[in-house]
Amino acid sequence: MDLDTPLKPPPAPGSDSHATAAPEARRDQTAPEAQRTDAPKRRSILGRVLAWLVVLALIGGGVWWFAFRPAPEMAARGGPGGFRPGMPTASPVVTATVEKGDMPIRLNGLGTVSSLATVTVRPQVGGQLTQVAFTEGQAVQKGDFLAEVDPRPFQLAVEQAEAQLLRDQALLKNARLDLERYRLLVKQDSIAKQQRDTQESLVQQYEGTVKADQVAVENAKLNLSYTRVTAPVSGRAGLRLVDPGNYVTAGEAGGIVVITQVQPISVLFTLPEDNIPAIMARLRDGAKLPVTAYDRTRDRVLATGTLTTVDNQIDVTTGTVKLRAQFDNADQSLFPNQFVNVQLLVDTLAGVPMVPVAAVQRGAPGTYVYVVNGEDSTASVRPVTLGASDGAKTVITKGVQPGETVVIQGADRLREGAKVAATDGAAQPAAPTPSSEGPRPQRRPQRNAS
Repeated sequence: MDLDTPLKPPPAPGSDSHATAAPEARRDQTAPEAQRTDAPKRRSILGRVLAWLVVLALIGGGVWWFAFRPAPEMAARGGPGGFRPGMPTASPVVTATVEKGDMPIRLNGLGTVSSLATVTVRPQVGGQLTQVAFTEGQAVQKGDFLAEVDPRPFQLAVEQAEAQLLRDQALLKNARLDLERYRLLVKQDSIAKQQRDTQESLVQQYEGTVKADQVAVENAKLNLSYTRVTAPVSGRAGLRLVDPGNYVTAGEAGGIVVITQVQPISVLFTLPEDNIPAIMARLRDGAKLPVTAYDRTRDRVLATGTLTTVDNQIDVTTGTVKLRAQFDNADQSLFPNQFVNVQLLVDTLAGVPMVPVAAVQRGAPGTYVYVVNGEDSTASVRPVTLGASDGAKTVITKGVQPGETVVIQGADRLREGAKVAATDGAAQPAAPTPSSEGPRPQRRPQRNAS
């Protein structure tokens, strides 16, 4: 402190200087406190911003990884992002050899068993039914005795017709004797020629009467034979429709019994119109096309027969045509109106290249197969033209040759020129293949009880 500087006296209490100094002192004291309060807030906001940025970065990275991650098949064969040291670069596949063999061409359809003859046996004369000689469900032969109508009235009719015939024959005989006498008398010029001519006309009249009587006798005998009702065809008798003691009339509406021929028996089935040219060509060549009938589930063979005829027109509503096949039905496994699945063997392709159905792929090149090259164990795409198929194997008409190796499993992981590790499919158990016959047929809808 300078001693020459005069000292300022202290301000008096209540003066203005003291009043102005107090607020400044308070501002100086509160400023550091506000700064200390704002600093934590700024740090909290900055932390939240950084946390959100981290979360958004993680979400973005996850989206990018899912969008651009390498495909499993690329990783398997060492593509971009998929190669790992020590992993094999060849794709494992199962192969089969193109074989040369025979391929049957079969057509499948739905059919109904139809009897070749279904006859309702009706009486041909009226009268009381005195006897029924068959049992329901009996196998009968043509001409077997089935029932009898009371024959007594018809027997009497025969006797009456025969009596009338005898009477008229006697009259004819007498008229012929008189004619001989008149001819002799005319020669002697003893009677007029008119009398002889009249006698000749009388003889002719009696001859006509005798012929009519003979017809009446035959008709009466025929009616008498109709009293014995016999089987018109061989077959199986159905349920009895009338009981003994009832009066029946000629042409009885209900009949006595229905006989259905079951040996042989036929099956009516339908096929698409596109198959008709091949079938007709075989029939024109005189071929007998075998037909196999299966049960409703196609699990059991019921009978085998041959195709007999093709209908003469196509059903325009369905685009199909009806065919009839005949079966011996020796074991009576086919029953009239039974629903069956039918398989028709049209032809057999001999010595054609065949591959398993699983070998055929479909894509941009059309239908193709992967052929394994034995030299470098690579797979190459080979477009092929398909032929007939039986559900397990397919004929290849163009594209591969017998002896070549094709991929039947693992083709979805291959590309042109890919390395493969082949395993022979013949050494593995055969996998089930879909049937060419498609899904099992639906059951026929049952009729609602009325």
